[in-house]
Amino acid sequence: MTTGSGSLALPKVLSLEGRRALVAGAASGIGRATAVCLAELGADLVLADRAPLDAVRADVEAAGRTALALQGDLTDERFLQRIVATGPYFSFAHVAGVFRGPEGASPQEAFDFVMHVNVRAPLILASALIEQMSGGYIVLVGSSAGRSGAGRLGTPTEYATYAASKGAVHTLVRVLSRRAAEKNILVNGVAPGVVRTPLLDSVRPELAATESVKPGVRPADPKELGWPIALMCSPMGSYISGAIVDINGGAFIG
Repeated sequence: MTTGSGSLALPKVLSLEGRRALVAGAASGIGRATAVCLAELGADLVLADRAPLDAVRADVEAAGRTALALQGDLTDERFLQRIVATGPYFSFAHVAGVFRGPEGASPQEAFDFVMHVNVRAPLILASALIEQMSGGYIVLVGSSAGRSGAGRLGTPTEYATYAASKGAVHTLVRVLSRRAAEKNILVNGVAPGVVRTPLLDSVRPELAATESVKPGVRPADPKELGWPIALMCSPMGSYISGAIVDINGGAFIG
């Protein structure tokens, strides 16, 4: 396989040619960037999201790869089973995440919704896919909120719920990595800081437009998360397991 210019061969350790990769939460933001990065490494994509997937599917096809779009709600068990039934996959990136509950939801309903999308969905999907896979890579997206709990987004209850859900994702990475390593499946996570995404726009739109979230640290472009995730979904990450990689430009060191 070669790069888009056709002049430089892609190292085999980075190539995903002939492999299938699943990205949950692929419609926008980090998920869309991850799908495109995986396509540029040669993977054919299965894209899952509750939002329309036409734009990211076009991006993947423009990179010369195929894309199957599965639109549905990750709180729907039938949709989760539909995703699993489309496997097996070589790589799985769970990027889907929500910050708060649906409009009009009670505090209990909002808590349950955030935990279902951010924690239960990756648990159900990753557990089922590990049973299917014979080697491969899984990356779950957490957050620096789950590392430090120091953010100021939303109401105190909304932020606490979100931070707790992302801390649970980090724990899932460690638990699943122990279960999967014996099958030569490597499970890791990333903990992003502030990234210019639709989720950020919905919570703190002023941050998306700023050049600095703290002295010397700017918000990330989604591809600055997409590439590290894609690398850990490839043989480049063949000896990384159970790690949570902080990708925040230095906003949090812990």
